[in-house]
Amino acid sequence: MNHFAIKSIETPSMKSEKHFIFAQILLRILATAFTLTAACITFKSTQTLIIFNVETDARYTYSPALKFFVYANVIGCAFSFFSLFLASIFGRTNLHKHKYFYLFIHDMIMMDLLLSACSAAATIGYVGKYGQIRSGWMPICDSVTKFCHKMTASVIFSIFGVIFYLCLTILSAYQSRKIQV
Repeated sequence: MNHFAIKSIETPSMKSEKHFIFAQILLRILATAFTLTAACITFKSTQTLIIFNVETDARYTYSPALKFFVYANVIGCAFSFFSLFLASIFGRTNLHKHKYFYLFIHDMIMMDLLLSACSAAATIGYVGKYGQIRSGWMPICDSVTKFCHKMTASVIFSIFGVIFYLCLTILSAYQSRKIQV
């Protein structure tokens, strides 16, 4: 019996589509991991300080900016996971190419949310590290170094999440640009 095997020949556009889907999935996994790590570090960052027999805590819940930071990372992680699911569906099926525009909008909103949260946390971190003498705010990072180091690490992880979302935004914009109306 003579069998003829039909080999599927991948065109350059099919290869670039596979690379695009692979990059989308990889960047979304990284964004999910880094935003989850930033949120977990922030949730666990507390330090108790005793000054003149008075116990004082340093927690993220004492600052509205740090609360915004941790909740934005939780939202970013959840939506990253959801968009990872959508990107894998888009990769498996031949859905309409206009769906990539929705991923572009999603990525841009998540990047903006995480970037504003990182900015807010970095501002509070700067005041915690150096103080604001004119306003009467004293630096506290000399006293609660463990808390400040954990928050710094959390902001750095979140900034990596922003960078991954920036890459996703650029990729989605590039893919949306290819769509012919």
